[in-house]
Amino acid sequence: MATRCGLLSWDCPPPEAEVRWVYQPVEVQYPDDTWELGRISAWWTDDAGELWCRLRTLPGGTGPQWYRYDPDSIRLLPSTGI
Repeated sequence: MATRCGLLSWDCPPPEAEVRWVYQPVEVQYPDDTWELGRISAWWTDDAGELWCRLRTLPGGTGPQWYRYDPDSIRLLPSTGI
């Protein structure tokens, strides 16, 4: 994904004014069908209309990184009302 300074990354995030900050628990499914808990802390839509999420896995997983949102592999979990 390209931003104004190249590929979307921690060093080159999307423009701050375009990011929607959230707290969204998720389950992440990997290609080997294993699951891991995680959290989305931000959403961003690129110029092509693709939805991206700033995701980190827990506990002690990778730090936050931007990923193209795929509802089949990143499942949103309830954050209230349980």
